[in-house]
Order: sequence, then C-alpha cells, then structure tokens
Amino acid sequence: MMQKINEAVAYIQSLYQGTPAVGIVLGSGLGNFAAEIKAEKEIPYGDIPHFPVSTVEGHSGKLIFGELGGKKVVAMAGRFHFYEGYTMHECVFPIRVMKFLGIKTLLLSNAAGGVNRKYKVGDLMIINDHISQLTVNPLIGPNDKTMGPRFPDMTEPYKKHLIAKAKTIAAAANIKVQEGVYVAVTGPTFETKAEYLMIETLGGDAVGMSTVPECIVANHMGLDVFAMSVITDVGIREEENVITHEEVLEAAKHAEPNFTHIFKELVAAI
Repeated sequence: MMQKINEAVAYIQSLYQGTPAVGIVLGSGLGNFAAEIKAEKEIPYGDIPHFPVSTVEGHSGKLIFGELGGKKVVAMAGRFHFYEGYTMHECVFPIRVMKFLGIKTLLLSNAAGGVNRKYKVGDLMIINDHISQLTVNPLIGPNDKTMGPRFPDMTEPYKKHLIAKAKTIAAAANIKVQEGVYVAVTGPTFETKAEYLMIETLGGDAVGMSTVPECIVANHMGLDVFAMSVITDVGIREEENVITHEEVLEAAKHAEPNFTHIFKELVAAI
C-alpha cells in the first residue's frame, strides 16, 4: 500500500509543486463547486498511478489543485464507491494520497436520502456522527503503523470545532442547516421502505453510499474531518418509494449554491 501511495504522490508532485492544506471530496451533483476553486492544475484520475476511475454520472473524475478562500486545496471531482466493484481499499486510496500530499483537514460531501421525518428535499445536513455497520470497514486487513493505529478512536469522527464554524457561517448567511447522523450502506440499490424504517430505528437521520469509509481512513491518519449531506430524496415518506439517480442529481444542483457558500467560507475559516 505505502509503495502505491508513494508512486501516486511522486507522480502528482512531478506535475504540481504546491502543498494543499485542505482536501475536498465532491459528492453526486456537486461538481460545479469546483468552479469556485482558482485552479492551478487539474489531473485526470486515469493518469495517476493506482487511482481508480470514477464510473458514476455526476462524478467527473479528476483532482483539482488550486486556491480557495486563501488556502491551497485539492478537490476530488468525483469519488469511488464500493458498489462500482472496487475494493474498499481502492475506494479510500485517494484520501491516503491527499494526506501524504500534505492536507491537514478533509471536507466531505454527499447526496443522501432523508430518514428524519422533519427533513425535506434540498436540506443541508451537517454530519455530527455516523453508523458504519452496514458497510465494509476500510481498515480491515493488515495495519500499517506508519499511517495510524490498529484500533483508531472514533468518538469524534467529525470535529466539533469545524461543525461549530459551519453552523456560524450558515446562520450569518441565513441558510438553514440540519444536523444529524449519517448511515452508510453499500448500494447501489436505493433503500426499501423497510430498510428506511430500520435505519430510522437505529437512529439515522440520513442514508447514503459513501463518506463513512473516507471519514474512517482520515481519522486513522489523524486528519480533521467535516462532512455535509444534501438531502436529495425523502423515501421514508413516499408511498411508492420510487427514487431515481436523475432526481438525486437535480436536487443536489438546486442545493448547490448554499452548499458552496458554506464550504467556501469554512475553508477560509480553517
């Protein structure tokens, strides 16, 4: 693993010499946020050694290096999912690469299904905790002590100081935000009515197919993590429970301006 990381990092650094302080992962339908970055270099995933290639609509598939809010950043325009057929280690490989490129903070985003009955389509939910038992843990297998401990602590997977800053930013801009627990599942099927009810019973407020493995690996390596979901469907209240990926992308597009404001200002405040 470490050899592959070093090879990917060496290739990237041969093309871009800056040191990003913040890493950003853009979820489904949120790729337009990249236009806010004063880009200095864009590298397609397919050019980077050992990088997977995103296969999902709404994920363009490149690393964007540049400046945002006065900080050097690297953004993943498109992520990798277990349901695409990649191993979980492959899915989180870019997070490890970003760590060794120099980031100290990781901002995660996603499109999620609303489980909390108070949520509506277009809401933004700051993730304050997660439930990971319904997906594969990315730390399964041999542990490299140079990256992190065998049994990493997860009592504060999403940093409270970053959550507080984001809430202050949202309030100042009169942007309503929710705050809750994100439940990760493997996908690619959207949840059945019974599965929504199970997730509600477990204490979940939103459900999605990403983010948690990335958060786990980031915590393993000592990165500060912040994450926010765009609620793109509320299947728990729909009698027919018919959800399409096109609808998810459309809902994310409408919520993107508020999402962009919060992420941009949070980067500046870090």
